[in-house]
Amino acid sequence: MYAVQQLIDGVWGAGPDADDLLVLDPADNAEVTRLPEATEAQVAAAVKASRVAAGGWASTPAAARGAALHRVADLLESSAEQLAEAQTAEMGRPIGLARGGVEAGVGTLRQYAELGPVHRGRALSGSPEAIDLMAVQPRGVVAALTPWNDPVAVCCGLLGAALVTGNTVIFKPSERSPVSGWLLARLFAAHLPPGVLSLLTGGARVGAMLAAAEVDVVAHVGSTATGRSIAAACVATGAKPLLENGGSDPLVVDDGVDPVWAAEQAALGAFTNSGQLCVAVERIYVLRAVADEFLSALVRRAESLRVGPGRDERTEIGPLVDRRHRLLVDTQVRAAVADGARVLTGGRVPDGPGAFYPPTVLADCSDEMSVMREETFGPVAPVLVVDSFDEALSRAAHSPYGLSATVLTGSMGHAQQAWRELPVGTVKINNVFGGAPGGAAHPRRGSGQGFGYGPELLDELTATKVVHITAPGGPTGTW
Repeated sequence: MYAVQQLIDGVWGAGPDADDLLVLDPADNAEVTRLPEATEAQVAAAVKASRVAAGGWASTPAAARGAALHRVADLLESSAEQLAEAQTAEMGRPIGLARGGVEAGVGTLRQYAELGPVHRGRALSGSPEAIDLMAVQPRGVVAALTPWNDPVAVCCGLLGAALVTGNTVIFKPSERSPVSGWLLARLFAAHLPPGVLSLLTGGARVGAMLAAAEVDVVAHVGSTATGRSIAAACVATGAKPLLENGGSDPLVVDDGVDPVWAAEQAALGAFTNSGQLCVAVERIYVLRAVADEFLSALVRRAESLRVGPGRDERTEIGPLVDRRHRLLVDTQVRAAVADGARVLTGGRVPDGPGAFYPPTVLADCSDEMSVMREETFGPVAPVLVVDSFDEALSRAAHSPYGLSATVLTGSMGHAQQAWRELPVGTVKINNVFGGAPGGAAHPRRGSGQGFGYGPELLDELTATKVVHITAPGGPTGTW
C-alpha cells in the first residue's frame, strides 16, 4: 500500500480525503493506493508557485540544469527496482518490461541532460553594422499530463526536456498509475528548487482544470479524445498544445518474407505489454500468398505466451490495466465476431480475479470493424488478407490516426514505396520496435501534433526570439 502525496511549492501533502480515488492491482484486485484528488484551490496554488519559480529557474545556467537531471538519473538508477515494482502493482506490467521502462527513463534523462546545455539559437547574416540573432528561451510553465501504460519512460522524457530548457512543470500522472508518478516526482524534487516541479494527482477533472489554467504549454500523452479536449482548451487560453495521442498502427506483411518470422514480429507488436502501447500493432494486412502459414504461426505464438501476474518473473503477458479497460477490449472483439470475424485463439474473458485477457487472433476481418478502425489497446491481432502490396498500403493508410506503421518486406522497392506513401509519423521496415534512441516524429491527424521525443522536443518547449542590435543614430551614434 502506497501513500501518494501531492507537491505544491516545495511542500508535500495529501490533500482532502473525501475525494480519494482507489487504485487496485489488476492481477488480484488488491488495494494499491488511495489517490488524493486535487482541488481547484490546489491547482491554482501550483500554477502560482510555478509562475513565481519560473524566472529563477530560467536564469539558472543550462549546465546546472543538465547536472540536476544527471543527479535525478542517478537516483532513478538506484531506485529502479522500486519503480519497476510500482508499475507492476498499479498497471500489471510484467516486471521485466517494467525494469526496461525504468532503464529507458534513465537513458532519456541523461540524453536531455547532455542536449539541454547545447540547445541554442543561431546568428543571422544581416548588416555588417548590426548584430542579428535568434535566441531560444523557455516557454514558462508546462502542464505535463502523462499516461499509465509506460509511466516512467514517458514521464522522464517530458519532464526532462521541459526542465532542462528552463521551464517549470506541473506534473499530473494518470490516475491509473499515480504511484510511479509520485515516486518519480520525489526523485526530481530532491534536486530542484521549490516550485520548479509540482505534482498534482487525480482524474479527468484535475486534468481539465490544468488544461484550462494560465499555463504556457499543455503536454499530453494519452487518448485522442482527451487530446482534442486539451487542444480546445488551449485555443481559449493561448497555451501551446503538445499532443501524442492514440493510434491504430498497421502492420503490412509482404509476400516473399518468412511467414514464421513475420508472425513473431506481429506477436511482439500486438501482445507486448498486453497491447497497451501507443505504437502497438493494432491491425494486420497480410498478402494472400503467405497468409495461411502466417496465421498458423501467429496462433502458435499467441498460445505459447505465458499469461500471469506481472510480478512473476516468468510472465510474458500480464493483465490489462483494469476491468473497465478489459470491457472495452472485449466489446471490440465481440463486435468483430458479430460482423463476421473468426476467433482463431483467445477472445474470451477468463474466470477469476484481476483484469486478464488472453492473446487473441482474429481472421476474416474487414475495414469497417471497430477493431480495425479504432484503437483497441489490448492483446488483439486482427488480420485482413489482401491480394497485392498496393492494396495493403491503401488499406493501411485509410485511418483517422497517423502515429506509426510497420512493413515486413524483402523488396527494397516496396520498402521505399511504403515509407513515402504511408501517412504516419514513423515507418519501421522489418522491425516493429526498431529505431535509434534520439528519433522523433510528427504524429498526424487523430494521433496528435508536435514532436514528443528526441532533440526536437527541446524546440517544442522553447520559444524563439529574433533580436536585432545596431548602434544608436546621430553624430554621436557609437557604443
